[in-house]
Amino acid sequence: MRDVVEIGQGKTAQRGYHLDDIAIVPSRRTRDVDDVSTAWQLDAYQFRIPCLGHPSDATMSPTSAGRLGQLGGLGVLNVEGLWTRYEDPSKIFEELAGLAEDGAPTKRLQEVYAEPIRPELIAERVRQMREAGGTVAVRVSPQHTLGLAPVILDAGVDILVIQGTLVSAEHVSTTDEPLNLKEFIADLDLPVVAGGCTDYKTALHLMRTGAAGVIVGVGGDEWSTTESVLGIRVPMATAIADAAAARRDYLDETGGRYVHLIADGDLRTSGDIAKALGCGADAVMLGEPLSLCDEAPASGAWWHSAASHPSLPRGAFGAANGSLGTMEKLLYGPADQPDGLLNLFGGLRRAMAKCGYRDLKEFQKVGLVLDR
Repeated sequence: MRDVVEIGQGKTAQRGYHLDDIAIVPSRRTRDVDDVSTAWQLDAYQFRIPCLGHPSDATMSPTSAGRLGQLGGLGVLNVEGLWTRYEDPSKIFEELAGLAEDGAPTKRLQEVYAEPIRPELIAERVRQMREAGGTVAVRVSPQHTLGLAPVILDAGVDILVIQGTLVSAEHVSTTDEPLNLKEFIADLDLPVVAGGCTDYKTALHLMRTGAAGVIVGVGGDEWSTTESVLGIRVPMATAIADAAAARRDYLDETGGRYVHLIADGDLRTSGDIAKALGCGADAVMLGEPLSLCDEAPASGAWWHSAASHPSLPRGAFGAANGSLGTMEKLLYGPADQPDGLLNLFGGLRRAMAKCGYRDLKEFQKVGLVLDR
């Protein structure tokens, strides 16, 4: 039974747990690391590792998204970002990479993102990603989905990611035509990933829209200010486990339709990735960790897509602090430091082997312990 705490007369709160609060418990069996598979499949698309690139301009360009695809993950380009507002944003990235945290980086982000989106550039960026090879995925916010969808679909993407800080299956508005996700997805012939969400009920409702994947979390990390701006903090271990329960119930409800869960938040090291998958996620969405590779367009600087919101930014600016190496080194090693920031999916494979599991679906059954 869920732990409920009384925080005052007439008000209770459910206790939630972050990934830092839990640890993986090895089983009686171990396995050779070479016998472990981290392969993952979303709809008809197969991937070598369960990794999506967070659609921040700091990490995902057409080139870096293509490179992540070549390395076995899924790059996701933000079609509301700098790459669809400027013909050549390289000078802007150079400027942003040189900004200091103690200056006025948020104001500058708001200024550069005030440039209007150019539909012809969406088609051009999709073409560039297609030429790089691999699966082509783009992200659009819920409020711009109906307006940009015709351009995105005409460009020929493989996977559409509808992502906001929080996304619900039913958005109520008295001023604008709301996005009905169920009707929208039903008219498409490509898989849609939607989120974020933070609880069982919202995850279940998003699954009922027909989404192939649901994003769990709001991308929270040390640079996120969603808590201080909105009062929302997501205990990721609990959120993933609740969404996994919704997936199980939806599987029974539909007679076998499986919806993938993608964890987005509190993910920095290979151990974090292993714990997220152990809680029930199928894949992870990495942002700040990928900002530290050579291929990152912002040269080590980091910001969330919500950090440039024109009236209510929700993310601090992380100044550039150098690269840890190539994207391949970050994902597959070899690591030359012991902090879990390098060889992220080699670390996941090792964790799976230490616990005796051969693939990701089996690893979701791993034991967990609260030790804090």
